[in-house]
Amino acid sequence: MTAHWTSLAPSAPAQLGESPFWHPQEERLYWVDIAGRGLLRAALDGGASERWAMPSEPGCIAPARRAGQPAGLVVALRDRICHAPEWGGPLTELARLPIDPATQRANDGKCDALGRLWVGTIHEPASGPRQPVSALYCIDLRAGAAPRRIWGGVTTANGLAWSPDGRTMYFADTPTHAIRAWDCDARHEPVGAPRLLRQFELRQEGVPYGGRPDGACVDAGGAYWCALYEGARLLRLSPQGQVLAELPLPAQYPTMPCLGGPDGRTLFATTAQASDRGALAGQVLHTRVDVPGLPVAWCELA
Repeated sequence: MTAHWTSLAPSAPAQLGESPFWHPQEERLYWVDIAGRGLLRAALDGGASERWAMPSEPGCIAPARRAGQPAGLVVALRDRICHAPEWGGPLTELARLPIDPATQRANDGKCDALGRLWVGTIHEPASGPRQPVSALYCIDLRAGAAPRRIWGGVTTANGLAWSPDGRTMYFADTPTHAIRAWDCDARHEPVGAPRLLRQFELRQEGVPYGGRPDGACVDAGGAYWCALYEGARLLRLSPQGQVLAELPLPAQYPTMPCLGGPDGRTLFATTAQASDRGALAGQVLHTRVDVPGLPVAWCELA
């Protein structure tokens, strides 16, 4: 499958772009620069992006809603969940993740269809190897409850997404190169143990390497779009893990796809710079696809 990729906001490369979502009311894409400690947003008209500096690394963001009305953003900073009623305004802490911020931080996250925020963490020690001591948490900001630990033994939580009916949750622990699928009940609660959806080859000397699974999204057809970090490509997988399409990108480090635009058929991909010094490294790239995405899930506030 071929694609013509265009940069959304070429004047604003991110060190580590992540967590894109399309805001349907504003008709803008939002995303984060984790390493650059900023939130960004831009329209599809080719104009300049806006950047908002954060006090610590923003792992993920989601649009917030209260009593059915838009209410700004929810931001997962390094070890806390904050509410921003308006762009550039004050941040109010709503919850704190039960982690040591010296060695862990919030990473990939999204809201489910019930309005709960799910956040996975990453182990980032100042020295030494990363260890599987992180976890996936669920936070209901209407209930005022502490974050619930759903799954542990994680090193780098990524790839969070749900099937259109909410009965399957997908996630990845990037260093294992594995994507897993978890059956959910009618309340979107995971049931039993997750199953392996797809295993990617580990890096080996002298063997072609296609990258490892990073962020993801699901389209209206139920297919799972996954970024292959270091692999310069996105994959569209069936609910059984089969490769339906492969889209090469002109950037080595894609981090997360999302679908949006007025008709839902614009595929966006955030990227990271890392060791990639190409002109499109750190940019948000976009192209057109046939199957639209699902509307973004809102974070419901009390």
